[in-house]
Amino acid sequence: MKQRHAVIVLFALIIASSLTSLDSYRYTSEKVNEDMDRALALALEEQQSDVINQDTIRTFNRHLQMAELRGKTTIAVDTRSKQFKVYAHCSEATIFSLSDQRPAALLWALTGLWAMFLWHRRQKVSLLAGNNYGGLTYSETEGLFYAADGTQVQLTPMQHRLMEMFFRSPAHSLSKTEICEALWPKKPDASETLYTLIRRMKPVIEQHSNLKIEADRGRAYELKVK
Repeated sequence: MKQRHAVIVLFALIIASSLTSLDSYRYTSEKVNEDMDRALALALEEQQSDVINQDTIRTFNRHLQMAELRGKTTIAVDTRSKQFKVYAHCSEATIFSLSDQRPAALLWALTGLWAMFLWHRRQKVSLLAGNNYGGLTYSETEGLFYAADGTQVQLTPMQHRLMEMFFRSPAHSLSKTEICEALWPKKPDASETLYTLIRRMKPVIEQHSNLKIEADRGRAYELKVK
C-alpha cells in the first residue's frame, strides 16, 4: 500500500472512532435527559409544591430508571424567569461513563495499531535512506529492496541479483558481458536469457520506483531515473 493511501486509512479510522464515540455519547445523553425529565416531573407531581427540598431530591432519585444516575444529578431552579422552572442536570463525565464506548474503543485500538505500523514503516525507510536511488532502497543488511512507501519489492532470484549489480555499480551501468558472466557463467550465449530477464524486470522496477532500465544498442544496460 502506498504511503498516501495508508495515511488516508489512518485519518478514516480517526474520524470513524470519533464519530462512533460521539454518537454513543449523544444517544446516552438523550436517554439520560429523558429519564431525568420524567423523574423530575413525577417528583414535583407527587410533592404538589414548588419548594425544592431534600424530600424532592429523594423522590426524584427514586423515580430515576437509570440507577447509575442516582446521587450524580442535581436539581436547579431558574430564578431569572418569572415562571417557576426546575431543571435536572448531570455532568458530561457522568453521561460519558454511562455511554457504550466499546465500539469506539475498538476502533481507537485499531487506529493506534495502524499508526504504529506507519511509524515503523517510516522508520525503516529512514534507516535505509542512504542506499536510495530513484525511489528504490536497497538494504545491505537484509539483502532486500524497498519501495518509497516502505513495502518490499518482490523480485525473482535472478532479478534480485541483477538489481544488486546495478546498485553496486558506481554509474548504475553494466555491460552485457558483465551481466552474462556473473549470472550465467557456464552458458556460452546468454543473450536471449538476458533479454527475457530485462523485459520481465522492467515493469516491476517502474511500478515501484522512478527508475527505468535502458539498453545501449544491446551492449550495455543502465538503471536510470525517469
